[in-house]
Amino acid sequence: MFGTLGLPELLVIFAIILVVFGAGKLPQLGKGLGEGISNFREGLRSRDEKKQIEEKKTPTA
Repeated sequence: MFGTLGLPELLVIFAIILVVFGAGKLPQLGKGLGEGISNFREGLRSRDEKKQIEEKKTPTA
């Protein structure tokens, strides 16, 4: 049902976002989205590091 998004579909989505949020809000929206993705990745990385530390502490029989 949902295939890959091509250039025409992405342009339509961008146009809708432009109409809804306006040209002035796009930089703020992009910054917020970028920070959110960055924080999510940092959280995943921190979780993996904690998991590795716990595995090192756990003695194997």
